Amino acid sequence: MIKVLAVIACVMFLQGCIHKIVTVPVKVAYKTTKGVVKGTAAVVGAVIPDGDDEENEDKDQKKD
Repeated sequence: MIKVLAVIACVMFLQGCIHKIVTVPVKVAYKTTKGVVKGTAAVVGAVIPDGDDEENEDKDQKKD
C-alpha cells in the first residue's frame, strides 16, 4: 500500500515535468508541419494558376 501511495505522490509532484515532456514535441511537430503546408501551398499556387486573371478580365469588361 505504501508503494502505491509513493507512486501516486511522485506522479503528482512530477505532473508539470510530464506535461512538458508531452507537449513540447507536439508543438515542434505542429509548427514544422504548419510551415511545410504553407510552403507547399505557395509553390502549388505559383505553379498552377487559379484563374484570378480571368475573373478580373470579366469584371473589367462588365464595367466598360
